[in-house]
Amino acid sequence: MTQGVRLAADISRSSLHRVGFVSTRFAGTDGVSLETAKWARVLEEMGHTCFYFSGMSDRPPERSRVVPEAFYGHPTIDAINRDAYHGDSIPDDRHGGQAGPRGDSSASRQAGRTRPPETTSRIHEIRAMLKAELHAFVAGFDIDLLVVENASAIPLNLPLGLAIAELVAETGLPTIAHHHDFHWERQRFLVNAVPDILGAAFPPGHPAIRHVVLNSVQAFALASRLGLTSRIVPNVMEFERPPGHPTVDPAIVRSDLGVGPGELLILQPTRVIQRKGIEHAIEFTRRLGRPARLVISHASGDEGPEYEVRVRDYARLLGVDVRFEAEIVGDRPGRTADGRMVYTLADVYPAADFVTYPSAFEGFGNAFLEAVYHRRPILVNNYSTYEVDIRPRGFRAVWFDTYIGEETMALARHLLDDPVEAAAWADRNYALGARHFSFTVLRHRLADLLADCFGEEPPT
Repeated sequence: MTQGVRLAADISRSSLHRVGFVSTRFAGTDGVSLETAKWARVLEEMGHTCFYFSGMSDRPPERSRVVPEAFYGHPTIDAINRDAYHGDSIPDDRHGGQAGPRGDSSASRQAGRTRPPETTSRIHEIRAMLKAELHAFVAGFDIDLLVVENASAIPLNLPLGLAIAELVAETGLPTIAHHHDFHWERQRFLVNAVPDILGAAFPPGHPAIRHVVLNSVQAFALASRLGLTSRIVPNVMEFERPPGHPTVDPAIVRSDLGVGPGELLILQPTRVIQRKGIEHAIEFTRRLGRPARLVISHASGDEGPEYEVRVRDYARLLGVDVRFEAEIVGDRPGRTADGRMVYTLADVYPAADFVTYPSAFEGFGNAFLEAVYHRRPILVNNYSTYEVDIRPRGFRAVWFDTYIGEETMALARHLLDDPVEAAAWADRNYALGARHFSFTVLRHRLADLLADCFGEEPPT
């Protein structure tokens, strides 16, 4: 081998990296887990090797380090969050203006803005443990690049966020902080007893960290609030590979989802949480004036069951048949314990007549891209990211602003009655998705990020 060839080979090997993804959870069909899988796939196709640190994981065990306390749902972390975000410490009129069930009488911890000293001690005890585990993860897998998936943005695990910030400060390890949603975007975090921790680690500022956000609204907020620059990497789908013919007969899927002959299947492909605005989907289904069932594909998630109770009550009030099908819609095909088929969303989309996505707020909108990819008509609330970063590109959707008017309903009925126009919309949307939100776009953005992290020339 000549010296020039050896040098080229050495440069090629040195530009391949061992990437360590870090988050609270890599499992299921939540947006963070799905986008992480897409990033990992593209990085692996580029020649890099990916590893995973989390509190819950369905990734390859031989490439994973699972520490239960890293999961936001761990009992200890859940207890910390109750002290951190008002909850039990807010004065409760149901108790005669006194403190809630925990009985703290110090002006109810100043209306949720202070925390018990033992909570602080517990946070730092777990922080130290998680930081040691992160160091072991980096050393054990010889990680040379960290990708932090939302764990430094949404403060559902305060000790983990602190541990990540300290790890980077102690090692200077090149880090991409991939932020999906920030604490200031969620009402539940506005009153809190941990402003010191949020300021230090959600997100942290360090020269080794490259910040990545999903949309231009977040980029502006990060710059104006914290003086941090960021790059925009939107959510993507593999538009380079069209979905093709359904692998499962849509008629069978519809039957298993309880949709009868002559009924419309309206699909709400999200978790059952308040910001998803599922009341709008129920109203939309009712006002279509046609036999229809609303199918919700995901469970309640990390915000408790209260909103699901509200959705069920509202559906009964409007006389809409809503089916909660999280047990038979999963991230991979299979069977339930009682023998029922488990379908993926890729199986369900082709069976849907209309997709509803009436969220009040989204970091980007996986469900919107999924509907575009599967060529389904979609109802969209005009949430900020859609208004600023998606709709101006020319996508065709039945959209509304805050409430559904009769004009919106008329357009939806028209698309249901005119399959030729619906197909034209779907083709246009697919072409736009391929141009702006494809794996090719992601590959170019990641190549530029890695080149910046390691001082390399970006590929041409």
